[in-house]
Amino acid sequence: MTLFLEIHPTDPQPRLIQQAAGIIKGGGIMVFPTDTTYGLGCALDNRKGMERIIRLKQLPPNHQFSILCPDLANISRYARVGNQTYRILRKFLPGPYTFVLEATRDVPKNILPKRKTIGLRIPDHPICLHLLQAVDVPLVSTSLRLPGHEGILYHPDDIKELLKDKVDLMVSSGVLPEVPSTVVDLTESVPQILRKGAGPVEAFL
Repeated sequence: MTLFLEIHPTDPQPRLIQQAAGIIKGGGIMVFPTDTTYGLGCALDNRKGMERIIRLKQLPPNHQFSILCPDLANISRYARVGNQTYRILRKFLPGPYTFVLEATRDVPKNILPKRKTIGLRIPDHPICLHLLQAVDVPLVSTSLRLPGHEGILYHPDDIKELLKDKVDLMVSSGVLPEVPSTVVDLTESVPQILRKGAGPVEAFL
């Protein structure tokens, strides 16, 4: 059975955050808001949860999830971050960007494709940041784009109808945009835009 929680988007209720965190730490998968779209995710150490998400979205086994972190210190644990890269991350995060970086050994092997890189985010959304702090481990996330549906799901009523009893938790914060994060590859000396989404890109051109 899916638990539906409506959490205030700018002033999250601590009791509800703790309730949601308990489900995540207990192995649940969830729908949750970010600063761009709704995401579908689970705790980084929840291998069975990732397998459920792959089946739900009919993803290939080597699908590259993004890792959501609460701060730059967490990113430095899961990715190799040089001085120039750190300056970029500090300037644009938290924000609507996913940065592709070389992964460290702390990233579980089951979420890495053959190329040893990983996308990392710090979403600029109070609910998401509070959840990350309460769970105390990063979250793995993918966009809420379901088989047979065009575009990303953005309306809580539609999400609730389609995913009831298929996820353990849905955190609603109202209607969100359909535009995902901008993805920027920082593995080379010159940044490369892999996907134009939310957030200006002029600084990377």
